[in-house]
Amino acid sequence: MTQSSAAPAQNNSNLTPATDLVTVSRAVADLRRGEIVLVQGHDNGEAHSVAVIAAEPLSQIGFDRLCDIAREGEAPAIVIPRVRAKSLGRACKNDPFIAFVSADRSGINADRLGEIANPLLDLDALPKGDWRPVSMAESAAIRLAKLARLLPAVVTVPVAPDQLENLARAQNLLVLQSESINGYENASAASLREVSQARVPLENAENATVIAFRPEDGGQEHLAIVIDEPAKDKPVLIRLHSECFTGDLIGSLRCDCGPQLRGAISEISRGGQGGIVLYLRQEGRGIGLVNKLRAYALQDRGFDTLDANEELGFDADERVYRPAAEMLRQLGFETVRLLTNNPEKMSGLESWGVKVSERVPHKFPSNGHNEFYLQTKKERAGHLF
Repeated sequence: MTQSSAAPAQNNSNLTPATDLVTVSRAVADLRRGEIVLVQGHDNGEAHSVAVIAAEPLSQIGFDRLCDIAREGEAPAIVIPRVRAKSLGRACKNDPFIAFVSADRSGINADRLGEIANPLLDLDALPKGDWRPVSMAESAAIRLAKLARLLPAVVTVPVAPDQLENLARAQNLLVLQSESINGYENASAASLREVSQARVPLENAENATVIAFRPEDGGQEHLAIVIDEPAKDKPVLIRLHSECFTGDLIGSLRCDCGPQLRGAISEISRGGQGGIVLYLRQEGRGIGLVNKLRAYALQDRGFDTLDANEELGFDADERVYRPAAEMLRQLGFETVRLLTNNPEKMSGLESWGVKVSERVPHKFPSNGHNEFYLQTKKERAGHLF
């Protein structure tokens, strides 16, 4: 389906950027399948458009299709994180991403580009080529790859702005504006609506109700676990918990997520005043499960938990807290007591209008496998242990 511009979404806040949730969501799915999408941005007031394909699922068929789009004489570029370029021998400035353009089109293929993009691989040498800064459209394409929970690396070719519509129609490609991609997470959070709830007795909290919230584009649901019947006219005890498959479900000892989740439920239940655990679908500090496993592999090579995320091309913490604030607003709570050791969760909630009246410490003993992880959170991320 061809969609050539970002149509404004219905917003419930003047802080929400206009973005087409459905188009961005479809583009995320296309990128994960190794399909091409078209992105338009503006550099110094001038439109700049690119055809984009993600480096991680890149196939030779997809790469050949992308090359067919390129104008005569134009070579594809691979956009990779600065840290990856540095590991490949390129001294970079502080730009977070940089583009590499091979000088020899015949010497580059999908497999080679995948190797260049993969931060877990050591390469002997790069093909001959040039490095250049990225455009706004390419920067937005990286954001799209992050939304797809893929490695933040894309392959692009420029598209003349006046040919964008024709190309989209001829090849049935989606067109996105960079502003629409960059505003997606906020707009998605603003569109959250309750879709289901049920009483779910828990091991340590028998009077519990699980409420599911879904965004308008049909994306992942966030969950509110409401324990007992907390009063709405005084601060409610809450925990913001980012999902952790390894810690929550299979008992990983590399983190403290499982004890934090179960400990929060127990503490809220014991308090007798009720409270809420917001279970946010932001695995691996927002980078996704597959990338978290990659980060674990890097940690086994000596990186700490923050550097491992950055070595993959992500921020140390990619989580957003507007979904939590929106869920609390719809549940009728404006002031909270927050079970956390992380000051960023406090500031994140307050930036979206939720008052944090008290930080309630929430720490657990190390287990012999996660001392370095916890020490890193304390010394580098400012967690209050």
